[in-house]
Amino acid sequence: MNLFLLATILLINVLIYKNFSHISDLLNFFDKPDKNLKKHSKPISLIGGTIILLNLIIIILFSKILDIPKIILEDDYLFPFVSLCLVFYLIGLIDDLKNLKPNNKLFLIIFFLTIITLIFPQIKIQEIKISFLSKIYFLNSFYSYIFIVMCFSLLINAINMFDGINLQVLIYTLLVFFVFILKGLMTIFFISLSICIIMLAILNYQNRVFLGDNGSYLVGCIIGFIFIYQYKTTEILFYGDEVFLILIIPALDMVRLFSTRLMNKKNPFKGDLNHLHHIVDDIVKNKNLTVVITTILCMISILLVIINLKSYYSFIIVTIQYFLTIYLFKFRFK
Repeated sequence: MNLFLLATILLINVLIYKNFSHISDLLNFFDKPDKNLKKHSKPISLIGGTIILLNLIIIILFSKILDIPKIILEDDYLFPFVSLCLVFYLIGLIDDLKNLKPNNKLFLIIFFLTIITLIFPQIKIQEIKISFLSKIYFLNSFYSYIFIVMCFSLLINAINMFDGINLQVLIYTLLVFFVFILKGLMTIFFISLSICIIMLAILNYQNRVFLGDNGSYLVGCIIGFIFIYQYKTTEILFYGDEVFLILIIPALDMVRLFSTRLMNKKNPFKGDLNHLHHIVDDIVKNKNLTVVITTILCMISILLVIINLKSYYSFIIVTIQYFLTIYLFKFRFK
């Protein structure tokens, strides 16, 4: 049954790839260049998130229809997972279509996160466990709601802000999925989704499709929810500090950008050309090499989690290498 599911997902994605031009023309959903933040030379399809959502729905339906055990989340978590994925996909889709103001977008994210967390309290985090501490930190009901809404909002924005150059978020997503597979967490589910991500990466490399906000929000939602799910339903595969380390490069870039914009009296959610990949690409003048450099930064932090280096050492190492990269490419190499 598992092989049948994987073969089906592979076939569907091959068909999407072969007929992508017809599909994108039919949906007629393109990102048009504006010579400001969007510097691509021609309109590019924005259906990356739609393709991921389609694959997600197919995997869930197949696992239920064929009654394949341990493919997807337990029933108590499946509906909130699907609900959050649909909500974030739709917020991103509306943003892609209407170019929402940053404050309105943030309000929608926080509002729907709050509503869904209130409806499905099982996704709250009430215990914070750190790998190098024996003490468990408990949150009361109110703060557990605040904590999960805050963490999810920051993660969604971090992934979205990291998506500014072809392949970067897609490769990063594959790295995170690889860690899930390595830990034996919903292995077939993430192998299936990885097939879709690889197909999108090929199209993205060919400059035929973008993830769009609909895709980056959806990817952030999937990653964030699975970290919560494993934290609540399994013997802990990733402690709180290890989750942060896996996500640290997008997180550090977001914190730096927010801080810089606030110091310059700008809206912290308004886009600019000061992201990590912009700074690197300004020097190397090669987008593929830029992605290689940023991917190596992400791989180092993930590798440190895999080899179980004490997270406080890992945090110091990764933070130094991130800001050293910013310093070298922004000031020394010019």
